[in-house]
Amino acid sequence: MISVTRDDFDVNAVIDRVRKPDMGALVTFLGVVRDDGGIEEMELEAYEEVAKKEFTTIRDEAFAKYPIAAVEIIHRIGRLRVGENILLIVVGAGHRKEAFDACEYILERIKQSVPIWKKEIGKEGERWVPGEFSGGDA
Repeated sequence: MISVTRDDFDVNAVIDRVRKPDMGALVTFLGVVRDDGGIEEMELEAYEEVAKKEFTTIRDEAFAKYPIAAVEIIHRIGRLRVGENILLIVVGAGHRKEAFDACEYILERIKQSVPIWKKEIGKEGERWVPGEFSGGDA
């Protein structure tokens, strides 16, 4: 599943949906809003149609590069508070190395190419974060 949503997600429900008897590894990455020097909230904006297409491309690349069995990517947009979930990547594979490698690949590709932008909001004001696209707050 690929999703760009304003709604929070249940990490365990996604893991349960991905889990299959032939998988020896389920690797997850959960990006959350962190207080990075006075941040109280973060606003994430996306060009949703393009973001979903890019997530799909990245997922397909991961399947082509690694012997994995499943990939789910959920990215939230909207205004989020410190501690809230931003990004979930779940990769299922027969073995842990492939699952870890594929998950890292997916995360790095998201940061490079998915059109999601973040604005940090704190007591000192607001600022758009320059550089890479969002990809979670990792």
